[in-house]
Amino acid sequence: MTPSSAAPPSTASAPLRSRGQHPTGGSDFARLSQRVTDAGLLRRRTGHYAVRLTTVTGALAAAWAVFAALGDTWWQLAVAASMALVFGQIALVAHDLAHRQVFRQQRTSALWGRLFGNLGIGMSYGWWMNKHTRHHANPNHEELDPDVAPDILVWSTEQARGSNGLARLIGGHQAFLFFPLLTLEGFNLHVSSVRALFSPSMKSRRLEGGLLLLHLAAYLSALFLFLSPGKAVAFLAVHQCLFGVYLGSIFAPNHKGMPTFSGDDRPDFLRRQVLTSRNVRGGRFTDLMLGGLNYQIEHHLFPSMPSPHLRKAQVLVRAYCEEIGVPYHETGLLRSYREALTHLHQVGAPIRQRRRAS
Repeated sequence: MTPSSAAPPSTASAPLRSRGQHPTGGSDFARLSQRVTDAGLLRRRTGHYAVRLTTVTGALAAAWAVFAALGDTWWQLAVAASMALVFGQIALVAHDLAHRQVFRQQRTSALWGRLFGNLGIGMSYGWWMNKHTRHHANPNHEELDPDVAPDILVWSTEQARGSNGLARLIGGHQAFLFFPLLTLEGFNLHVSSVRALFSPSMKSRRLEGGLLLLHLAAYLSALFLFLSPGKAVAFLAVHQCLFGVYLGSIFAPNHKGMPTFSGDDRPDFLRRQVLTSRNVRGGRFTDLMLGGLNYQIEHHLFPSMPSPHLRKAQVLVRAYCEEIGVPYHETGLLRSYREALTHLHQVGAPIRQRRRAS
């Protein structure tokens, strides 16, 4: 699915625009950045994040308090479902911390990121930071973006043609399996976090590992001390599966089904970010549930911008993209899922054809 089209720039400016340069001087992104800065949208929102961090911490404490009060009952599955939502909100807070939207200092951001990520939900801040930084630098680039590397799923027809193993097994029907597979994403985050501890690139390995171990020990101890073994396993399954579905539902609309790049095909920064990203329309509730990532275009252009400013930045960015002739794609939430799933089904065609031929 390709993004919606805007009016093309004039012929005279086309050679400059292809390199991201504005006809009057300076890059297209520099001019947009100046407008955003002049509007005060890069300023920190200390009060907002003080409330938000306190709220998610309180929600986590309240969920565990209800868990302890209920004891050994199947009603705990309702607590597991609500805790999946809380874990997702904590992951979004860790995301903002990693982008230094909350604190300017990297050390302070990393400290709080590890507290919320490693200790709070059992997800390695260092592992995720490394992976997400590479994604932001080259979104939807098949060789450079780890989020579109062929693993279980394939993201382009070229990947489908060269697929093997599990990707080849399920790639032909991956669109139908996408949401069921998200039930495993919570478990995958924990496993990937532990595996990353053995990577030479992992910083603060002892701190990361210690906090992950503390989270795991406390989590499993609580489940098996308060619940019978069967209920404890059921709680773990419901909690982690719904956590994975919630996280996947947040991130799936952002880039899936948008244009991909490969090799030396790499446009300037502004186009690289805008053309590969999709915004999701909605009100304040959508902003809350998606953590501001529904403004994916603005977030990719200005990753350190506090999330409450993204709604205002959208007005400037959308108008500027129209001004310079860069397609700006925005759709509703359900439509975004349909576009992503349609893309997954289309790129899996070579695998289906290969099966029919064999």
